[in-house]
Amino acid sequence: MTEIEIGRGKRGRRAYSFDDIAVVPSRRTRDPEEVSVSWQIDAYHFDIPVMGAPMDSVISPDTAIELGRLGGLPVLDLEGLWTRYDDPLPLLEEIAGLEPLRSTARMQEIYAEPIKSELITQRLQELRAAGVTVAGALSPARTQQHWKTVVDAGVDLFVIRGTTVSAEHVSGQAEPLNLKRFIYELDVPVIVGGAASYTAALHLMRTGAAGVLVGFGGGAAHTTRATLGIHAPMASAVADVAAARRDYLDESGGRYVHVIADGGVGTSGDVVKAIACGADAVMLGAALARATDAPGRGFHWGPEAHHPQLPRGERIQLGRQATLEEVLVGPSRSADGTTNIIGALRRAMATTGYSDVKEFQRVEVVVAPYGGR
Repeated sequence: MTEIEIGRGKRGRRAYSFDDIAVVPSRRTRDPEEVSVSWQIDAYHFDIPVMGAPMDSVISPDTAIELGRLGGLPVLDLEGLWTRYDDPLPLLEEIAGLEPLRSTARMQEIYAEPIKSELITQRLQELRAAGVTVAGALSPARTQQHWKTVVDAGVDLFVIRGTTVSAEHVSGQAEPLNLKRFIYELDVPVIVGGAASYTAALHLMRTGAAGVLVGFGGGAAHTTRATLGIHAPMASAVADVAAARRDYLDESGGRYVHVIADGGVGTSGDVVKAIACGADAVMLGAALARATDAPGRGFHWGPEAHHPQLPRGERIQLGRQATLEEVLVGPSRSADGTTNIIGALRRAMATTGYSDVKEFQRVEVVVAPYGGR
């Protein structure tokens, strides 16, 4: 791949975000109603290729149940307010009302409350009782502490999610999580990430993960690029990890690992382009936080926003646009790509002549930077 000379002592390749590319129509079109957008990972089938991001502004037990009803896969943050407090609703209301200059410090105080094992069990059992697929997320740092509680509670899919997750974490202070051994010994499928490069993703696939989350500091509420100088443009990252999936499929003799775009997927057009670059599904954060029934009450933040030593995110105001159902499946009352996301995906697939998500990964794309209207 061609590299660009940054200076005499440094070269780098050009990487692309979703705004930099566009999907190209083909010679065939289809009826949108004849397009399948379903997704299956391991034994679990979903009507839409959408995971709800494990963030307190996005997923509560109630919104998890609603997202499951709509055909998606909700993921509850098992380090969030719902596993720290019996009733976090007053705190969610308080966070939504904080002055901007006070928000980070106060959120650090709120999230200093210890995680309670009994609340992890209670929340996951609430989802189980509602009949939705049960998925919960832990960070790599807390997986060893809480994984047994999560598995004993009856989780269907285990998500290990961080800003970046590697199969080889080096530490001289504590025994790191050995993903290969951990996933092999676990009885439930594991989705792990983020990863933003071919090599990192290939190593995660070799741990036995069922799916790999793609992204690093690219979400709407992240400030990772400003604080750490690290960023992975998502179109290139998804395409790189999709290439790792293809090569691992050959290496493993046919084991397919799902690629899930996690970050930078804010509109229906981003969802379309993520799948066009090779994603099997998308993890939505800000896109779902805009829902009127989202727990963030028009605000959005992730765990990076309240890190006790080095926050790498912020609480942002998105507003409340439509119900979760309207955000995902319509009807849409705006033309900005923030509602009826799945309807737009169906339309894009129909316009380019593809009948399912796997086929649509082969669609032609071009580099066409878009500066907005």
